[in-house]
Amino acid sequence: MKISSCFLVRFFLLLSVFFTPSVAVDGFTGTYGINYGRIADNIPSPDKVVTLLRAAKIRNVRIYDANHSVLNAFSGTGLELVVGLPNGNLQDMSTNPNDALTWVQENVQAFLPKTKIRGIAIGNEVLGGSDQSLSEALLGAAKNIYNATKSLKLDDVVQITTAHSQAVFNNSYPPSSCVFRENVVQYMNPLLDFFSQIGSPFCLNAYPFLAYMSDPTEIDINYALFQANQGIYDNKTDLHYDNMLDAQIDAAYAALEDAGFKKMEVIVTETGWASHGDPKEEAATVSNARTYNYNLRKRLALRKGTPMRPKNMLRAYVFALFNEDSKPGPASERNFGLFLPNGSVAYNIGFSGLKSSSATSSFLSLKDIQHQGSPNSYFLVLTACAIVLLSLNS
Repeated sequence: MKISSCFLVRFFLLLSVFFTPSVAVDGFTGTYGINYGRIADNIPSPDKVVTLLRAAKIRNVRIYDANHSVLNAFSGTGLELVVGLPNGNLQDMSTNPNDALTWVQENVQAFLPKTKIRGIAIGNEVLGGSDQSLSEALLGAAKNIYNATKSLKLDDVVQITTAHSQAVFNNSYPPSSCVFRENVVQYMNPLLDFFSQIGSPFCLNAYPFLAYMSDPTEIDINYALFQANQGIYDNKTDLHYDNMLDAQIDAAYAALEDAGFKKMEVIVTETGWASHGDPKEEAATVSNARTYNYNLRKRLALRKGTPMRPKNMLRAYVFALFNEDSKPGPASERNFGLFLPNGSVAYNIGFSGLKSSSATSSFLSLKDIQHQGSPNSYFLVLTACAIVLLSLNS
């Protein structure tokens, strides 16, 4: 059958209707992302980092500030970026709405739409920390930054979040027993109420590595590394957990439900395993780091939820892109990177480094969309085609 040009026009117009982007704000495409920390003096330039990310086909990236050299390097790449408002800016942004507006104008609006800034993280691991002044400023800063995005008509483009450490929880074992700490609730509940109103997720930095290190005699390392093990059983929910990360996430869901926010999604904004550490950090080895990160990739590729929230597809940002040799603290803090400063892989978990980046522009192939894009895309294509075929027979 010969297809007329008029028919083709109608067909593509119909497809365009189905593929019109949703106005809902979602700062994460697919299931896998990475943290691009830069507390180091030996990592590649932002331009080379872009090449590396595209070679590795990692689309979702978080940074901890809004460095303009990074934002410029990401322009036109298709990579999706969450920028950070550092903790040092929280008090000013909380008390000065005009400063919040200026910050968003200079660090977000000025780079859109070429740089795909999908979110703003307001501080990092503020609640549960030792600085009460930051805890007091967090909600005000989040509100003022959100109001700035709204006044600039960016609130349907950029998602507002903040990441929490597990220090906000009073108890996380078994998962169903988890609640927020008493000294955190006064700040957490109003923050959750605001995030619930604007549709933001609960962002959790979850580290089985740290949990295992805190109690290696009681915790099976295989449970922490997604390896075969007996797991744990939660009597209250009648749920079984075969890995610690799922349990940590469901602990967060339990705390949210206890606080009255049962429908809020949990996204993992940091997780990883150190490949080297101090003498007392015996679990920080290349072998364990490779095992954790390889199995984490497989876990995320399943595109499934946790035992407590099976319909909420798990999404996570791995920590981190590079080892950061200028970070303070124990040696493990400087050795979470998946890649070396020269762009090669630190250990093989299936990524390509800079040395094998011949197809760096192909990260939006069909195969990658299947892994990182929306699963609804295939349904939409089939639906559109079905409608076209029906119209031919009418």
